[in-house]
Amino acid sequence: MTPGRSLVTHPARGDEALRRALEDASMGRWEGPRDLLISTGPDWDRRIFRLQVLAEAGARLRFADTWAKAEPRSPHALALLGNVQALRAMIAGRDAGWALMKDAWATCHNTLNAWPQDVAPLVVLLALLRTHAPDRNALGSIWEEIKQRDPWNREAHHEVLTYLLPRHHGAQGEAAWWAEEQASIAPQGLPIAVLPLTVLAEAHRSRQERDRGAYGLAIHPWVECPQIDHVLERWWRYRAPHPHACFADDANYLAHALSYANRHAEALEVFDAIGPYATHVPWSYCGRAHDLFLRHRAWAYSPPRRRRH
Repeated sequence: MTPGRSLVTHPARGDEALRRALEDASMGRWEGPRDLLISTGPDWDRRIFRLQVLAEAGARLRFADTWAKAEPRSPHALALLGNVQALRAMIAGRDAGWALMKDAWATCHNTLNAWPQDVAPLVVLLALLRTHAPDRNALGSIWEEIKQRDPWNREAHHEVLTYLLPRHHGAQGEAAWWAEEQASIAPQGLPIAVLPLTVLAEAHRSRQERDRGAYGLAIHPWVECPQIDHVLERWWRYRAPHPHACFADDANYLAHALSYANRHAEALEVFDAIGPYATHVPWSYCGRAHDLFLRHRAWAYSPPRRRRH
């Protein structure tokens, strides 16, 4: 049966505990975020996702700042403040956000002093390097620190990949090579396998921006794309029964690639797992994200006779 058209755009997605914490935060109360992060513990995957979503609210509100002043030694308060400061620095831009970047950098190191095992502040440092202070030596040093704590951390891999894209600080082809290498050595069942699809989508977006007149929306790299089968074999068919925090992001990359490869029957299972949690990227790289997601999902659910058209 074809699902309804309504999509969920709430940043917490299906994380009900995070939704409640955001409601507290919207009213200026930091107790909800505190209880949430304490209960999350060293689940780095879930902790990083929750910190990032809370930071999006905290960038325009003051609950994170208030909490850090009330509990200046709390590793959870410091971790959230570091995320918030980093996001504010990125929004301000490289020049205007320089002072904010230094504050975020210092807060992340204070977080590590309070909780040395925490992976979250190291992921923030990777983002700050990409935005404000590209330094390959620092990148390598922080990456090694992460590998010691959580070697297959999904967000850390995506931060390094973004750093290596040509539109940031990488040489042509460097991001693709690194993504393929990481996907090939990662244990089976991990979403690291999706990295090459991320590079393909970024290459498509970049080529459209560079040569929109000769490179239309109908031309794309997903037909006869071996990376799709690699993702199916290395991640999708052996994924954990409990989805990771950014499951919707990775599943949308796979559904998008299958759809544009005209493999709609295989995409059906992926759309089923995504449910109402469509993501803006990578659908927006090919047109109107909301419309494209609904259209390709409808094709996946349609009878084979209609699907061929």
